[in-house]
Amino acid sequence: MAPAFEDNNSETLPSSFSSGSDDGVLHKSKVTVVGSGNWGSVASKLIASNTLRLSSFHDEVRMWVFEETLPSGEKLTDVINRTNENVKYLPGIKLGKNVVADPDLENAVKDANMLVFVTPHQFMEGICKRLVGKVNGDVEAISLIKGMEVKREGPCMISTLISEQLGVSCCVLMGANIANEIAVEKFSEATVGYRDNREIAEKWVQLFSTPYFMVTAVQDVEGVELCGTLKNVVAIAAGFVDGLEMGNNTKAAIMRIGLREMRAFSKLLFSSVKDSTFFESCGVADLITTCLGGRNRKVAEAFAKNEGKRSFDDLEAEMLQGQKLQGVSTAREVYEVLSHRGWLELFPLFATVHEICVGHLPPSAIVEYSERKPRLSLLEGSTQYY
Repeated sequence: MAPAFEDNNSETLPSSFSSGSDDGVLHKSKVTVVGSGNWGSVASKLIASNTLRLSSFHDEVRMWVFEETLPSGEKLTDVINRTNENVKYLPGIKLGKNVVADPDLENAVKDANMLVFVTPHQFMEGICKRLVGKVNGDVEAISLIKGMEVKREGPCMISTLISEQLGVSCCVLMGANIANEIAVEKFSEATVGYRDNREIAEKWVQLFSTPYFMVTAVQDVEGVELCGTLKNVVAIAAGFVDGLEMGNNTKAAIMRIGLREMRAFSKLLFSSVKDSTFFESCGVADLITTCLGGRNRKVAEAFAKNEGKRSFDDLEAEMLQGQKLQGVSTAREVYEVLSHRGWLELFPLFATVHEICVGHLPPSAIVEYSERKPRLSLLEGSTQYY
């Protein structure tokens, strides 16, 4: 079991989401981060700096770690707690002495009433099943996860999966957030998407905001989450363009077409999605930074340079040191939705990315097929392409 961090005031202050009570005693919120990869570690660093500073939070931040044995023979959690550093996924960065790594998922969440989910999306269904009945009734959650689950009845956003399986409210946080840049405190922005409760959204904004990490809230969970999800598919396309040395004009065209398809797909799935969301950090800014410097772009570039002869699985294992590639699996999930609903010809870029990833088309097809005009007449009213 992970060690405890000594909280200066925690012994007399019960855990509750509310910032106050009728008897005047301040109730503190306790935070657990579920996930400890590159972005999960950076999120823990951001949060930990604020829980020490803000009186409405317990100092300690628990971070659930999927236990691994390092080449030295030591357990990853032991090294994190001894060195205050995630030596595998965020080497060289101190997380904050109030971050406590815990390999036991149930123990990590048992006293928390603010849960931050930041794991690869393909693991979330299993994690949620393990947490059923194990979280407090007053828990609020937020998802930093890009991706969706595709079920027989249709696509399910990760925030919806968390809400339905755990019976909790779930906001989302997405944005132009390359983790290594935030880790060294370079200025960045992010967007919190919330459904109904503005007060809860502001609590999340408060928890994440720092002078170098500016967070704003918008009332559009699906729009924010789909932006964060779909931009990885466009980044794969941008990587193909880079790998084939097609140039900046081509890359800009792919990004424009990608943004158009992101908006159209989002609004076909959820009519409540707002156009303005695409101009927040979670939208066009995240698309730009991911297509310029993200891991999906990087691995897709290598795939194209190898003319598709090396699989994405091989390249991921070689290039990402245990991190997971989201764009390829998301492209497959989007393709399943498009195919099932008869929308393939409406989204030539999304469809082409998947066909290239699975080897049905060569990487050069990214421009040959994406330039096809979709039948705009099939998109009505607010879902028209711009």
